[in-house]
Amino acid sequence: MDDITLETVRLILRPPRQSDLYGWARLHGDADTMTYLGGALPRSDAWRAMAMVRGSWSLLGFGPFCVIEKASGEWVGRAGPWFPEGWPDREVGWMFLEQARGKGYATEAAAACLDFVFETLGWERVIHVIDPRNVASHRVAQRLGSSLIGPVTLPGSREAWPSEAWGQSRDQWRARRQAP
Repeated sequence: MDDITLETVRLILRPPRQSDLYGWARLHGDADTMTYLGGALPRSDAWRAMAMVRGSWSLLGFGPFCVIEKASGEWVGRAGPWFPEGWPDREVGWMFLEQARGKGYATEAAAACLDFVFETLGWERVIHVIDPRNVASHRVAQRLGSSLIGPVTLPGSREAWPSEAWGQSRDQWRARRQAP
């Protein structure tokens, strides 16, 4: 599990470690970042969220990656596959610290994750669950070649969150990657 690492031109993506808690807590504790995700979390809840993601790696063999900026070695966000119990479909999602936004990191990391889920995990389709008001994530989904599918209902305590699925098939992704 810990040997799964993806690299892009500017980023390293790897499973979470205990040492990632500082970045994880900053990300999940930021009110602006968490606007569409239920609100800022205290450090203790951020730790539980990180442990849940780490548990996904143990239970399913995949989960969101921690994203490390190669140039600085800094933890800048998380991105990757997600499919917990009751989720509407297999997802690739992303979240980045404020200082890492606007640099194309979300698109770069998500593209590496799409390659991973389609080519390594063998997924046939993928969604991105996005709040309808989150225009920045809509743009990332569009840059990835995903289209709006429509509203989805998330499980459990997230049921009331406004959510839309954007997505595409493996064949659509492959065609896009092979286009000149």
